[in-house]
Amino acid sequence: MKRLLQIEWLKLKHYRPFWVLTGLYTVMVSLICIGVHFFFAYLKREGADINGFDPTMFPFYDFPDIWQNITYIATWFKLFLAFIVVISIANEATHRTLRQNIIDGMSKKDWLASKLLLIVALAVAATLLLFVLGIITGLIYGHPESYTSIFDSTEFLLAYCLEVITYLTFAFLATLVIRRSGIVIVALMMYTLAFEPLTTLFLTNFPDSLSSYAKMPEILSTAAAFFPIRAINNLIHVPYQRWVLQEIQDYVSFTEVLIVLGWLAFNIRACYWLLRKRDL
Repeated sequence: MKRLLQIEWLKLKHYRPFWVLTGLYTVMVSLICIGVHFFFAYLKREGADINGFDPTMFPFYDFPDIWQNITYIATWFKLFLAFIVVISIANEATHRTLRQNIIDGMSKKDWLASKLLLIVALAVAATLLLFVLGIITGLIYGHPESYTSIFDSTEFLLAYCLEVITYLTFAFLATLVIRRSGIVIVALMMYTLAFEPLTTLFLTNFPDSLSSYAKMPEILSTAAAFFPIRAINNLIHVPYQRWVLQEIQDYVSFTEVLIVLGWLAFNIRACYWLLRKRDL
């Protein structure tokens, strides 16, 4: 395992796009997580009055809510990490590095394992970044009732780690199918941000008039939860309605975790199948 990680590190450590994308992810997530405080302070300076409530008193940084708040923000930036995987794998396909690795004695299983280790490493690093950001900003801007509350609801960090791993394996599979990094990046963005969200939105709001079967809207709405991106994003639900006294899902659902684990297993299995069947 250590050897495979070292091989991946040697491939990436002098590769500029890797550092650019890693830096973009780190900077964007950090700026937004920290910038929420300054945004609320700006609203206060401008005299904003939200139903008589001081904007800086919104409990964005309070433990344990901060873990759901910042992990939800970070879900929007996992595309940067996916691009690292896409470029890494597409370059190996384009420059025949994979074929050379096989010739040099690395098995297809080892190559697959090395890429999966890269994915896990990226996900763990992203999760640790959020943990550090949460601790620092929560202690500075939050109002912890006790130090034990700091570590409540940290299951959202584990959920985020699983979310990133599953999404990156999805990007891995897409790259093995298409092989062209530019096309994969565009397709991944379109599918993640437009095609599937619009499809699942239609399914969850399926008009009764389009079907004579009374339970069809309910069936389609349930089916929408099993689409890959919807399933991944459902691990961490939008938390901000709590500020306007609306009910939210403030926990990680075991059922939703099982759905994501199913997609993770499918992605890995499909990647291995393609590697076995496809001419390198």
